Amino acid sequence: MIEMKNIIKSFYIGTPNQLDILKNIDINVRRGEFVSIVGASGSGKSTLMNIIGALDRPTSGSYILDESNINESSDNHLSEIRNKKIGFVFQTFNLIPRSTALKNVELPMLYAGMDKKTRIERAKKLLELVDMQERLTHLPNELSGGQKQRVAIARALANDPSIILADEPTGALDSSTGRLVMDLFHKVHETQGKTIVFITHNYELAKETERIITLRDGKIISEEYNKQYSRRFPEGEKLCL
Repeated sequence: MIEMKNIIKSFYIGTPNQLDILKNIDINVRRGEFVSIVGASGSGKSTLMNIIGALDRPTSGSYILDESNINESSDNHLSEIRNKKIGFVFQTFNLIPRSTALKNVELPMLYAGMDKKTRIERAKKLLELVDMQERLTHLPNELSGGQKQRVAIARALANDPSIILADEPTGALDSSTGRLVMDLFHKVHETQGKTIVFITHNYELAKETERIITLRDGKIISEEYNKQYSRRFPEGEKLCL
């Protein structure tokens, strides 16, 4: 699904101030895998996230995303990939302030050309999945941080993407709320079978994923497999944040 080989990302190329942010990154992520990418501030996590999410292109190297060559794709094709194949969850939620929870979840489906009736029905089902069915008409400023992130996760699932890319999704939350948001990612992984790439500085949360990739100074310094990874959620269980 994700095949990255010798990925390099540099800025100010050919000048005395050239910055090499990513250095020969090799990453392969299988379909349905839950992978974490861990690193301190300045390690290159955000730059790598932008490339994985087709928000930016590498300076050199090969990146194949679900059989699409990202380096050779047009901007329009990359926009289509972002809309249909990748669901984004950000630390700062990125909800539209003047739109209700329902409208926020509808938005990716609107861009994808889905008819109004279908997208409203799907948005309601997704908000029910994250236990936000009683907050359909609430604006973001009427929701707690955990509730905003639940809406953001529902929105990420809107177009049934094959990949969920989560960038520090618990970073703006207190530890107990972050814990419950992490449980929701586990539930989505278990019940929806999504490929999840979870970017974090929190190694304790990373240890709950199937594989941990650690970055330092733009290089992968370790890769660990978690054979003990196993979380199960009874059918119908609600996660209350």
